Amino acid sequence: MATISSPGIGSGLDVNSIVTQLVAIERQPIQLLQAKATKIQTQISEYGKLKGDIAALRDAALKLAGNTNWGQTLGTSTDAAAVGVTVASGAAVGSYSVQVQSLASPQSLASGVFASSAATPGAGTLHIELGAWGAGQTSFTPKAGAVAVDISVAAGDTLAQVRDKINGANAGVTALILTDAGGSRLLLRSSASGAGNAFRTSVIDADGNNTDAAGLSALAYDTGAKVATQTQAAANAAATVDGLAITSPSNTLVNLVDGITLTLSKVTTGAVDINVVQDNVGLKKSVQDFADAYNALAKLVAGQIKYDAATKTAGVLQGDSTAVSLQRQMRALVGASSGASTAYARLSDAGIEMQADGSLNVNATKIDAAVNNLAELKKLFANSDILVPANDGFGKRFRVLGDSLLSVDGPITTRSDGLRKRADLNQTQQDKLTERVAQVEKRLRAQYSALDTALGRLNGLSSFVTQQITAYNNTNYNNR
Repeated sequence: MATISSPGIGSGLDVNSIVTQLVAIERQPIQLLQAKATKIQTQISEYGKLKGDIAALRDAALKLAGNTNWGQTLGTSTDAAAVGVTVASGAAVGSYSVQVQSLASPQSLASGVFASSAATPGAGTLHIELGAWGAGQTSFTPKAGAVAVDISVAAGDTLAQVRDKINGANAGVTALILTDAGGSRLLLRSSASGAGNAFRTSVIDADGNNTDAAGLSALAYDTGAKVATQTQAAANAAATVDGLAITSPSNTLVNLVDGITLTLSKVTTGAVDINVVQDNVGLKKSVQDFADAYNALAKLVAGQIKYDAATKTAGVLQGDSTAVSLQRQMRALVGASSGASTAYARLSDAGIEMQADGSLNVNATKIDAAVNNLAELKKLFANSDILVPANDGFGKRFRVLGDSLLSVDGPITTRSDGLRKRADLNQTQQDKLTERVAQVEKRLRAQYSALDTALGRLNGLSSFVTQQITAYNNTNYNNR
């Protein structure tokens, strides 16, 4: 039978309180370890932030160290609604005059009018072939490499089903239905523009007549039977570039001039000027992005290692040799000189100037002048000299610094790994101490429970003896 135990009732001792206080003393080393664990986790988090900001600075430096960033150009058009311009990396700086005489167009056909999209055109076979029409559309030359397509139409197929069969045939022609108050028409259109992407349609009509307007022959448009109506002829774009006549099957003229794509949108009545210029705005933004990335890292490190005398609080990494060394390396690199450029020996010469608080500021006047001396500015950032590292540009130097810091055996990675090992060891120590404290508590409760029981028995015996003495004294007194 189970017994109900309430330590302290028999002896008067507050066993629970005594044991709890003794266990609390035993737990003090665990609390110290927990406080250390919190500090370690905070340091790990700060090193995670460092890694992110170092990577951002490295990537900004890498952009300036590469060649792509320095060959960027911008294209402008005096009438972008008529002639749009886009430029690829490496496009040559220059100016061009463009005039558009006509736009490229696809061929379009329209059938006769049907009652609705549910009407049945009639059974037969629709033959679609891509190619080019001759003068007056009296001849047709099939397109090399294109395969003619035959589409079988059943007697019960509706106009909508014929449309779907055409669209599913991949014949280089798309179909849609136009419905207005007069009824429905099947419209056919070349998938691509240009005179060489026209098409012809011929039919084998189940009614035996392939050239009348009845049945499936209503869709025929061939040299011998133009039953359908051509609403637009296939045509090439025609334009002049600096007075030179050009044609194109598309309104997008890719690499007409190396790296330049023109998009023709409408016929012009006069010349449209196209200008391709050096992208100074984009280049200056890359320099500013580098400065911003540097400043973000510098501010983070300064906050991590500082000591605030007013509040008597230290940064999370105050006294951390790795963080202090990083700040020293960054400042030394900004103040260093390079033999890469004959015009700019230091970053400050090109307008990237160190401020009193350790941040970088891009001097607008100096950087504007520097981008006009592009070759030398590029050397300042992008030059690479394996034999003479002192001639390396600052883009390369900061990229190398970032790579070394974040490498597998780099100081940032090594320090982060060391902190994680300390956190793991701390947790192992906490687990061992927690287990030991649990055993101590178990032992103390057993000891004090035994003491409580023993004191309870002694208290009971004392009460019995006291009662016997009292009774004995009373008897003697009454017998006198």
